Amino acid sequence: MSADVPQHLTGAGQTSEATASAAPRNVASSTVSMADASAPSIYLSWPGATQGLAIQAAMVDLDGTMVDTLGDFEVALNRMLAELQLPPVSREFISQTVGKGSEHLIRTVLAEQMRQASLTVCESSCPATQPEARYEQAWRSYQAHYHTINGQFAEVFAGVREGLQKLHVAGLPMACLTNKPQAHAEALLEALDLRQYFQLVFGGDAFPRKKPDPMPLLETARALRTPPQATLMLGDSSNDAQAAHAAGCPVLLVSYGYNHGEPIRAVSADGYLDSLSELVAAPLAG
Repeated sequence: MSADVPQHLTGAGQTSEATASAAPRNVASSTVSMADASAPSIYLSWPGATQGLAIQAAMVDLDGTMVDTLGDFEVALNRMLAELQLPPVSREFISQTVGKGSEHLIRTVLAEQMRQASLTVCESSCPATQPEARYEQAWRSYQAHYHTINGQFAEVFAGVREGLQKLHVAGLPMACLTNKPQAHAEALLEALDLRQYFQLVFGGDAFPRKKPDPMPLLETARALRTPPQATLMLGDSSNDAQAAHAAGCPVLLVSYGYNHGEPIRAVSADGYLDSLSELVAAPLAG
């Protein structure tokens, strides 16, 4: 199958001083092997695309893109809040908050539920307590509960397995790139039988900075041995898109994810998918 290669896929790979020395850290030993540098170019198309993408590898987000993890978040967070004697948080609030890493999630939920408690219980008689003063306790509680239930209340989105299988059969090297902690990401992928599709897995603690910073994408492309402009980011949020644009990577966004509760098609991207199964992958003729 022949196709014109989009102009933004013809340049040289991008690097920066910030990322040149940023080796992955806290990465499980099973994830550090490099992908094959001789990966062929694959042409991707999807419904509604006026022009497809020529790529050599893909980075795939986890929460909201491959797996609906709101159930896990809801259970772990509310068990944490119960220990802290704070009111439960709603699933809707969680869906608008996830995506920027566990630290951001816990701090945001803690601040909101402490505010709710001060309004409904203490009124004006509560002593002034800053959320940060309770953060370490909240963090330890959340991590313990999430470790216990990881994957038990999560579901793989429809079409994800089919889409990943298509990319796998086409010979596309893939990395899971998520802001979720490394250990939780690895365990979830294994539990849901998705780990088999990925040569690499990088969590939010694998690099000094998280998405939407471009560093994780640039370092993952380097680990895959593919130039950023030929390394696709598949995600569900403005975090993924912002990081991809800054890194010089093409980006496709799914319509069913979280995106902080905002319309996904308002986010600039190379295309949008209602299901990963919509992807069509074929070798790119030279």
